Amino acid sequence: MNNNIETISIPVLGMTCASCAVSVESIIGAQPGVDKAAVNYATQSVQVSYNSDVVQPEAFQKAVQSIGYDLIIAEEGAKELQEEVQKNNYEALKRRMIWSSILTIPVVIIGMFFMDMPNGNYYMLALTTPILFFFGRTFFINAWKQAKHGKANMDTLVALSTGIAYVFSVFNTFYPEFWHSKGLHPHVYFEAAAVIIVFIMLGKLLEENAKSNTSSAIKKLVGLQPKTVIVITENGEKEIAVSDVNIADQILVRSGEKIPVDGEVYEGSSYVDESMITGEPVAVAKKSGDKVFAGTINQKGSFKFKAEKVGGETMLAQIIKLVQDAQGSKAPVQKLVDKIAGIFVPIVVLIAIVSLAAWLLFGGEHAFTQGLLAMVTVLVIACPCALGLATPTAIMVGIGKGAENGILIKDAEALELGYKVNAVILDKTGTITQGKPEVTHVEWVAELPKDKTELQAILIALEQASEHPLAEAIVRNLKKDGIKGAAVSGFESLTGKGVMAVFEGDKYWAGSHKILTEQNVSVDVAFQKKVTALQEQAQTVIYFTNATQVLAIVSIADQIKAGSAKAVAALRSEGIEVYMLTGDNQQTAASVANQVGIDHFKAEVLPSDKSDFVKQLQAEGKVVAMIGDGINDSQALAQADVSIAMGKGSDIAIDVAKITLVSSDLQQVPKALRLSKLTVKAIRQNLFWAFIYNLIGIPIAAGLLYPFNGFLLNPMIAGAAMALSSVSVVGNSLRLKFAKLI
Repeated sequence: MNNNIETISIPVLGMTCASCAVSVESIIGAQPGVDKAAVNYATQSVQVSYNSDVVQPEAFQKAVQSIGYDLIIAEEGAKELQEEVQKNNYEALKRRMIWSSILTIPVVIIGMFFMDMPNGNYYMLALTTPILFFFGRTFFINAWKQAKHGKANMDTLVALSTGIAYVFSVFNTFYPEFWHSKGLHPHVYFEAAAVIIVFIMLGKLLEENAKSNTSSAIKKLVGLQPKTVIVITENGEKEIAVSDVNIADQILVRSGEKIPVDGEVYEGSSYVDESMITGEPVAVAKKSGDKVFAGTINQKGSFKFKAEKVGGETMLAQIIKLVQDAQGSKAPVQKLVDKIAGIFVPIVVLIAIVSLAAWLLFGGEHAFTQGLLAMVTVLVIACPCALGLATPTAIMVGIGKGAENGILIKDAEALELGYKVNAVILDKTGTITQGKPEVTHVEWVAELPKDKTELQAILIALEQASEHPLAEAIVRNLKKDGIKGAAVSGFESLTGKGVMAVFEGDKYWAGSHKILTEQNVSVDVAFQKKVTALQEQAQTVIYFTNATQVLAIVSIADQIKAGSAKAVAALRSEGIEVYMLTGDNQQTAASVANQVGIDHFKAEVLPSDKSDFVKQLQAEGKVVAMIGDGINDSQALAQADVSIAMGKGSDIAIDVAKITLVSSDLQQVPKALRLSKLTVKAIRQNLFWAFIYNLIGIPIAAGLLYPFNGFLLNPMIAGAAMALSSVSVVGNSLRLKFAKLI
């Protein structure tokens, strides 16, 4: 692999249809040193992988400028600059449309109702000329730039259709006798050319407005971060911009304020609304030592925290980047649509010419006039906007919907494949379970030799000195009750058994059953039954004993997450097979699988075994989703068709996975798969309407119905239909925003 290959996403200016996207993609892709270029029309951006030793982004900009587009290659603020340019272009387009509409109204009135008024054609000519060549000049300029490079796009169709209608009308205005000598009336189509320009401008306005709604999830996420922050300095409190915050800065957050960066609380306490991360509506208690995240909202109370992650490193910034990258990614079906869009315009131009030729051959008395009208109508009705918007708008809305629900989709391919999944593999620790051992049960004997609080102090002292991973769970549990460690002495770690210490001359042990055997301490029958029952539930039992009797038993387990069983049931109800793979022992695996309702599981598996199992299921023809949280899952995640990582898992697992569940709740998995199903359904609906619209519209525009019922489609109606088709596709995609994922 070439180490100098870089991948960047660059905002594109000036694209008006899917064919524009294909033109930009092909010209950048043809530059020396470019490995791959992928344009997303909906996000108005291009992702380029290139060899930085051979070519630089400035060369891409120069190339696209030559065909009428532009790139924003500034490293910082590019997206904001693009939004500003697009906003200015939108306002300029709106002004042009308003003035064009004002001039078009009298043209339509004259052309439709007063066509025989004296000098009417000259009035229409005077009004139509600025509409086409001043307010609508961008169509002709862009079409010419495309033509110089042997390319065509929507502007080509608009320029050809309105230009031909205009030139034909101008000829008939100045030389009407040419047609009179042939016994024909010289019709003019100024109103058609003017109305086509207005309708297409209106369609573009509606389209731009609708497209901006599809990325509202990003705007909401960006809006979660406050602009300023109060830092605590040696000279007191000081308000600074969020961008100026540094790691280790001490920050004050008051009641009702948004948390500006990620960090750890060191003073004060409060409740924080973390719904944007977890999806849970209940505010979370925060005290000293707890983590807080940028974009979350402080409720009642105030606290101080130390900044740990700032700028692009915060969880909120990473979420925004994930969503932006995903919305710019291209689904497999879109690649096919791009190919179709690339050859669509030339084919339409050919159909338009054939339509004219057919009318000239078979049209009879008014063959040329009606043939010309048919050619103009074909060019107008076939603009491929709807086709270009069908897939990316649905993908954008789907990814935005996922982000709102704590499902971060990094790649459009995962969104398109999710609905096909029929086998789900779950890791155990950290995925089905919490991934952190917790005390589940503590039981003391009825007759204790000392006060219980004093014995608890001895136990916590023993475990605080222990290096065993389970000791921390016991310490946490006792600390919740405010227990502090006793002053023990003679501490000794007994490898593979437990720990021992002396308090007031008596020895105390904490550890496994081996300690009881060595010290000849017996367990009464009732206690032993409880121990056996706990062990059958895959819980680890720790004994606390002195030299003569067992004082207490503590059971520890990696507890199953509250929603795991419901998630498994939901997947199975959809006909999806669920498997569990774990490196844990057979007994623990069997217990966990039984509790959550999984029939198929494997214990004591290595990371490579997980990957091999994914391959095995794929070889059986299954579409496999792998869900995990650890480094040991990354190989299997990379192999799976759809990879899903827990948001609280390892960075490597999150990097490899195509989907991340921010809350680490398995109940989000069925939601993610349903989101895929809804998104793919919307894409199919969009493509159906985009294709069916052209399949029906183009033949009617060419005059197919004329021999049967004398119907010939008016170019003005064709322009309105073309605009409506784009808006309807975007509108259908936006319906995803209101879909339920349960």
